[in-house]
Amino acid sequence: MLRAYLMVLWLVALAPILAVGKNVFAHFMAANSESYSVTDWENEINAAASIGIQGFVLNTAGNSYEPSRIADAYSVAEARGFLFFFSFDFAFNWDVASIATLVSAHAHSPSTFKWNGKVLISSFRGEEKGDAFWASLRSTLAGQGIQISLAPAFISFRDPGATSALLAQFPAIDGFMNWSWPQDDGNLLTTDTDKAYQAAIKSSRTGPFIMSVSPWQFKNLGSSGGNLDNDWVELSDTLWKYRWEQAINDVVPDIVEIVTWNDYAESQYIGAVNSNVFMDGDAHAYVDGMDHTGWQIIAKHYISWYLNGSPPAVEKDQVVVWYRLHPKDANCATPSRPRNFQFPADAVFGVALLTSPATVTMDIGLNNHFEWNAPAGVSIGQVPFPQEDSQIPFIQIIRNNNVAASGFGSAFFTKTCQTYNFNAFVGVVPNV
Repeated sequence: MLRAYLMVLWLVALAPILAVGKNVFAHFMAANSESYSVTDWENEINAAASIGIQGFVLNTAGNSYEPSRIADAYSVAEARGFLFFFSFDFAFNWDVASIATLVSAHAHSPSTFKWNGKVLISSFRGEEKGDAFWASLRSTLAGQGIQISLAPAFISFRDPGATSALLAQFPAIDGFMNWSWPQDDGNLLTTDTDKAYQAAIKSSRTGPFIMSVSPWQFKNLGSSGGNLDNDWVELSDTLWKYRWEQAINDVVPDIVEIVTWNDYAESQYIGAVNSNVFMDGDAHAYVDGMDHTGWQIIAKHYISWYLNGSPPAVEKDQVVVWYRLHPKDANCATPSRPRNFQFPADAVFGVALLTSPATVTMDIGLNNHFEWNAPAGVSIGQVPFPQEDSQIPFIQIIRNNNVAASGFGSAFFTKTCQTYNFNAFVGVVPNV
């Protein structure tokens, strides 16, 4: 009796996010779950939920082990009120029957996220399949009594002027996910594409507009062969702060999708690195030891702000710092620098989250010093890399002429390198 009563309360609590509203999900690479036990899923879900993430977007690439691992994930999520929807990755050649089988297996779970009462389905790519493919998926699932809302990420539709073409070519889709990064030109990411596709969807479709928010992107798989198609960095220096603020202040999407929780090979993870996950040997060179969990502190602040409409009060003074471990002009042993290597700044970045105004100082090397008068809440500063080798940043929070907190960045900057590593190391001051 008590269990049934608690289930009713849980379903009532979930009701607002089963319809239209603000939602925050994190993109989760199900391909990385091959070694997962139920405990691994518990750890991932609990960590994500603790910062306000409501669910995972399960990126599935058709590996044979994924359905059983996803079933384990659902068994954990259903006990915790955590949510999922699928993103079908068309790096794998999906067919309608395979997608329908996976969707129908979990369509009636209380942990399957629904948009306006319909099972939400997304993708990475898939526009090459044409509208008939997506219309067939809809009708196939409808034949099983499952209504769906389609919000794919068709990455060839990034031009803000292509919205009419999207709607004309794909009458079967209901929404859109903007999987976006800065262009290869050294400029910051704007909201032009977000706002254009958001307006297009709202004008004639019933699905959600999903906006990606990401902290970083760097990939180096095969640089030893000089393959720049698999070796690049995007300008991500301050992306984690300004992209959140674009979502909150400018776009206000239906769903913010954090890209990603665990895509280690592209350096865009905010979850802890699970050492049991298989990675390409090249990826270990730039992922091992490069912790990103400090970015969760910033995410928690902005998630609350986005969902509730106002910035939350900061409860503890902290500075989250991140930086690459070598300058972009370093001569590493691998033969090629990544595409776009010239765009990132040689600098240490710090986001201060403060309970009240203070002066934040950042020092690295003998003479590289930066300070700013930081307000209560969130602010950002940066200090250039030093001329000296083997240095570590030192950060202080000074209030009323007293050091309220201080600490080091935890990883040494060095001018020497074996492999070009444009991944970021993330630390927190104070680190307790």
